[in-house]
Amino acid sequence: MNIQASTDKLKPNDFASDQEIRWCPGCGDYAIVKGVQRALADIGADPSNTVFISGIGCAARFPYYMETYGFHTIHGRAPAVATGVKLSNPDLDVWVIGGDGDMLSIGGNHTLHALRRNVDLQILLFNNSIYGLTKGQYSPTSSVGTKSPSTPVGSIDAPVSACQFALGCNATFVARGVDTNQKLLPTLLSGAKAHQGAALVEILQNCIVYNDGVYSSFTEKSNSADGQVLCEHGKPLIFGAENQMGLRLKKGKMELEIVTIGEGGVTEADIMIHDETNRPLASMLAGMQAPEWPVAMGIIYRDPRPAYETAVHAQIAEVADKSPPISINELMHRGRTWTVV
Repeated sequence: MNIQASTDKLKPNDFASDQEIRWCPGCGDYAIVKGVQRALADIGADPSNTVFISGIGCAARFPYYMETYGFHTIHGRAPAVATGVKLSNPDLDVWVIGGDGDMLSIGGNHTLHALRRNVDLQILLFNNSIYGLTKGQYSPTSSVGTKSPSTPVGSIDAPVSACQFALGCNATFVARGVDTNQKLLPTLLSGAKAHQGAALVEILQNCIVYNDGVYSSFTEKSNSADGQVLCEHGKPLIFGAENQMGLRLKKGKMELEIVTIGEGGVTEADIMIHDETNRPLASMLAGMQAPEWPVAMGIIYRDPRPAYETAVHAQIAEVADKSPPISINELMHRGRTWTVV
């Protein structure tokens, strides 16, 4: 990497490397890299203390385009490598980059354990619901009926919800954004960085070549107001072009319903207030799918607990304090040993 010599506050472009960005023209990855660079500038990140770790796939080129340290690792193993980096040097700011195939298929096991352990990582899951790098096969998040080279007459697999998966792994921070929403995305990334523990941010993005328009029913400007609901802690779950719709619990049931404010006696006071520490509510919000429901955006769940590496190093220190120092020779010859003749 190039050494940053200036002590002035860095701008987004200061986090852009000198490498030519090589994604397909129109790919959502361009917007995401800009959003990340803006977020790093907003939080005053130190490039010499920042690491991006990726697996395999279109998203995995990300570290090359960041003026920070980076590791381009192997398919699905970015969370495992990142865990090792964070445990080795807890002071590093470690970001994990991967696509829906990389993170939820071959790497699903590693994503699971990074989340449940609560390793202090910012995990950015780029979700375009397709395998882009290998020419458009269906992925774990592809909808039923998706036609692709691997499912020419339509997928019959039930898709994975990345956010519901994360909640099932006992994640402590779960958020969702869209590549093109450059107002919300940096805010989510800054929130993920501030969180002590594993933070998963699902970023819905468009693959213009193999899955163009997969999210257009709720991400296009003309559809977004009715197709999305913004989750903000302490604020009502209201949506619609005129803020005329909202979510509330059905009477006597642990089930959400869509209501229209001003109809049937419904007022804003009837609308559910988002509580980002409420895991059952988070699960319901994360599971809402278009077109029947507005898609939940923002910080869906956040409830901090001690980060994994903090507990590991505290345990090591505790054991070291209680154990007298011994020589390596004594260590090698104590306990169950034997002599080979």
